[in-house]
Amino acid sequence: MDFVTWLFDTRAGVAAIFIGGIALCLLIAFILERRTKRMYFDHPKGDGEDDGIFSGIFGGDDEDDE
Repeated sequence: MDFVTWLFDTRAGVAAIFIGGIALCLLIAFILERRTKRMYFDHPKGDGEDDGIFSGIFGGDDEDDE
């Protein structure tokens, strides 16, 4: 019961909930972006279509560089 009291009654506990929620959302976004990239790996890019949020992490497959 002390953990629940600390979690909801102190500033540090509320900050832990907030930061944990942000970290969870980032993890879910990272996983979903990775699944989408694997699912549509052969999808041709249209004009003005960017690589997505995590293109810097995975490395962009720039077809224009060749």
